[in-house]
Amino acid sequence: MISVTDALTHLFALTNELPSETVPLGRANGRVLATAVSAKRDQPPFSASAMDGYGVASEGAAPGAKYTVIGEAAAGHAFDGIVGSREAVRIFTGAPVPKGVDRVIIQEDVVRDGDVITIADRLDKGFHIRPAGGDFQVGQTINAPRELRPSDVALMASMNIANVPVIRRPKVAILSTGDELVMPGEAPGPDQIIASNSFGLQAMLRDAGCEARLLPIARDTRASLEAAFDLVDDADLLITIGGASVGDHDLVGDVAQNLGMQRSFYKIAMRPGKPLMAGTLANGAMMIGLPGNPVSALVCGHVFVLPVVRAMLGLGQAPTPRLTAKLAAPAPQNGPREHYMRAHVAHGELTTFDNQDSSLLSILSDANALLVCPPNCPELAVGTDVQYLPI
Repeated sequence: MISVTDALTHLFALTNELPSETVPLGRANGRVLATAVSAKRDQPPFSASAMDGYGVASEGAAPGAKYTVIGEAAAGHAFDGIVGSREAVRIFTGAPVPKGVDRVIIQEDVVRDGDVITIADRLDKGFHIRPAGGDFQVGQTINAPRELRPSDVALMASMNIANVPVIRRPKVAILSTGDELVMPGEAPGPDQIIASNSFGLQAMLRDAGCEARLLPIARDTRASLEAAFDLVDDADLLITIGGASVGDHDLVGDVAQNLGMQRSFYKIAMRPGKPLMAGTLANGAMMIGLPGNPVSALVCGHVFVLPVVRAMLGLGQAPTPRLTAKLAAPAPQNGPREHYMRAHVAHGELTTFDNQDSSLLSILSDANALLVCPPNCPELAVGTDVQYLPI
């Protein structure tokens, strides 16, 4: 068995960053920016009013000063003339500042009588003008790689960027194996269960930015597995679930190797998830074989699959980031394998669930964290700082 750290090192060695593609700005949110993009204009492109009020020359602007209003400027409608001394322009937020104006008196500080305004006693000190290029200027860049958020999309729109270079979404094929499995909605036999792991992993992978599709369930025969492998097609990553252990019916590894898979490793010193393997298929696709127990499969998804996906997307080769919390209840002594215990974190305190059986999806559903217990860790007391993975 190898450690979790060594397994990730091997996985990253098998991982290739995917090529880029160009998508319309409206489809860029959640994608990974492939190359830096640059602003095509200044923002704002002109000095603009930050408030509703009156634009004047700042010299002589004081309580009691009077100005004649000679026009109006609104967003999208500039005042084309020049504002002279003791003249003012009614101006609205976002409007271009006319020539001759270097201060906006907010409307609350003005008394207007016809076309004449008088500055009131409560004149504030602000000039209320946003300078041209005050947000960004032509050539300013958004650096890559980065996972694009709605605020990034808004920024690119303001930069007049209509099409965005992004990393292509990883194509992932998910293959569940086992005679005991049927699809949700089907009528299981007396010795069958509903396939669940594949749906959880598909949801996880879609959230991570992948195109994830489910292959038909493969039965515990070489012919069925070989037929399933033929359906991998153009996937960048094949994830198999089950059949990776050492029982008489666990055939996935043998079939994959017979079809040309170059195996990188097998078995991890972790709980849950010991029977995990990885390699490269004959067509160049990466393969990760996950254990069949539901919790084991999904925990391995968080620990191994998500970092691989991030590496494919050009976001670096690094483990899933860990957070820190204090134990709200004691955590038991651990054995020789790194243990990822289902837990719940609230208000900075973490509590593990008593039952850690790797078949219990209900407990995983209630959990929002995986406490990471190092190998041979002694019992941990209340108040101990511990590391966990958010899930």
